[in-house]
Order: sequence, then C-alpha cells, then structure tokens
Amino acid sequence: MRASRLLAAATLLAVGMILSACGNSDPLAADGDCAGEALIVGSANFPESETVASIYAEVLRVNGFQVDTRLNIGSREAYIPALRQCAISVIPEYTGNLLQYLDKNATATSAADVEAALAGALGSQLATAAPAPGQDSDAVVVTRATAERWNLRTIADLAPHSAEVKFGAPAEFQERQGGLPGLKENYGLDIAPGNFVTILDGGGPATVRALVDGQVTAANIFTTSPAIAENDLVVLADPKHNFPAQNVIPLFNAAKKSDKAVAALNAVSAKLTTEALIELNESVSGSSKTEPAAAAKAWVATQGLNTPVG
Repeated sequence: MRASRLLAAATLLAVGMILSACGNSDPLAADGDCAGEALIVGSANFPESETVASIYAEVLRVNGFQVDTRLNIGSREAYIPALRQCAISVIPEYTGNLLQYLDKNATATSAADVEAALAGALGSQLATAAPAPGQDSDAVVVTRATAERWNLRTIADLAPHSAEVKFGAPAEFQERQGGLPGLKENYGLDIAPGNFVTILDGGGPATVRALVDGQVTAANIFTTSPAIAENDLVVLADPKHNFPAQNVIPLFNAAKKSDKAVAALNAVSAKLTTEALIELNESVSGSSKTEPAAAAKAWVATQGLNTPVG
C-alpha cells in the first residue's frame, strides 16, 4: 500500500530525513506566505510524486506564476502540516489515501464516492483542483503463466485457488481492510497465514522478483509500476473496488488556490492518464534514468502544455 511504500523509501533514505531538490531547508521550520501570488510546489519522497510535482511546477511557470519547488519532503505526516501553514502551496496527492488520512473512518472506495467524500473531509485549510483519470493504486498481480493456467481475469477468479496461492505483500496487508480481510470479504480469496509472504519493499523490485521467480503466486504491486509491462505481468480486475481509488489530484493550501492556478493544473490532470504515469515512471525509473524535472519538461511539451492555458 502507498503508506508502506513511503515508509520503505524513508527507511532507505534515513528515517526522519527531509530532503529538498533545491537545497531548501525543512519546510516545517517556518510558516510560508499565504497571501502572496508566488507558489511553492512540493512532493512526497518517491519518484512518481517528484515527477508529477515537476510537471505542476513547469506548467504553472508557463502560465505566469513565480514558482519554487520543495521536493522529496517525506510522508503525509510531514507535507500536510507544511501545506497547511503555506510552507508549500500545492502538492500532487492520491484521492483514496488522502481521504483515509483526513478521515480515518472513511469507507468510500469507488472513484466517484472517494471524490465526494474527500470534498467533505478537506476542511477550511485545504482545497483541490480536478482529479486526473490516472491512478496509482494497489492491485493483485500475477504472472502471465498463472493467469493463463487458471483463466484469471478478476480477483474473484483467483478465489477458487486460495489454498494454492502464496501471496506477497507488506506485513500490514494482512490486517488492513483493503488487504487480505477485504479480499476475503469481497471476493472470497482466503489466504492462510502460512501462505502469506511478507515483503517489505512496498511492491518494488523484491516483490516483483519473488513473483517472477515463483516464490509467490500473487502479489500486491502498484498499477503504475513499470515492472508490470516489463515482466508481462497481469493485473487482476477489482470490480468491487476493494482497493480505494487513487486518482492523482492537486492538493492546495486553500489560500493559495486561484482560478488561474486551477485552470493550469486542470489542464495537466486532463492529460494525466494511468498510461501516462506508467510512461513517466519508465522514463525516470527505467533504464534511461531520466531526471524527474527533465522527464516532466519533455512530457509537458509533448502534451502541448508548454503554452499558457486558454
């Protein structure tokens, strides 16, 4: 799940460290300027967030805003307080996880229900622009060979084979409602404790390798992982929305939200599909190892967003 991926990234970078690609200090150190027109774009500490934040920054500059960036801030526990005090102005977020962070009792899972519930959970300090169609959500993933052997298309198709399935995921997947409990309740996929394999990299390379090598039969991997296409893996459909929708959405400090900024970022969201996120991730995290800012600038030009909106 997204929280586990953030935790894994933070562990690798050193616990509690907050980095900034521009050399800025800890954004929690001081309040920002809630009244001025200049904008500070932030990101969480994983490549997709930094890339999307770089797209936001590029398009906002094109549309006449003075923009600074504070990237690789860390988890929501760091960047939401920074956003509330205007130390950053806007950051790319994910609808389902943001809703659950703001409302621990939220139960919405479909894209429409999550968006509606999120509107009521933001409070007076936070605001959003339009969500993108692109999602980076949890998924149950199997190899092509497994999908063909058992004729798998949805998670429900895997349920009759529960006793044979070794499932790889972060430890918390065993307990969270969107993990094994939800898969059992919604689809009848019942994974015995002895068939659960804890893998701590949040759907990263170790999880992929365990799946490809046959150490596990199914795994929790994020839908925008380039490894899915690279290894010809199969994402099982989730028609009952066991996993909450995770559409990318610009999250503003409400005082920094303006019609002009919203129009610019809505233009980004309209073009930011799941396929676009996968391609951006491949560019940044694949063999070419393109810097997020460079990948963002190239994508903005390709999408025709390098001229002012309207």
